[in-house]
Amino acid sequence: MMVMMMAQAASSRFTSMARVATSSPSRYLGQLCKHFAHKVPVSHDTETGRIEFPFGLCELAAGKDMLALCVSAVDAEALSRMEDVIASHLTRFAFREPLEVVWSRNAE
Repeated sequence: MMVMMMAQAASSRFTSMARVATSSPSRYLGQLCKHFAHKVPVSHDTETGRIEFPFGLCELAAGKDMLALCVSAVDAEALSRMEDVIASHLTRFAFREPLEVVWSRNAE
């Protein structure tokens, strides 16, 4: 899953990834996708998701006890915005479970 996400993100110059430990990765993937589907194009199933913002792309993959997030954008400012939007919504949805979202940016 992660290799596929990285390959898709490679077409964007600015990318960032996070692996978030959680007991409910599929649930949070679904919540994020359903929340944003009211505003932007989204596709998802129980294991993968894709959220297409005007300023960037977020790809998600639910693993065992882990939610993988990959965001990409055309510039550093948009990438920071992507990181903030996804992390803030995820931590809000997971208010019963303290999550730590640590982004790791690829070399530009």
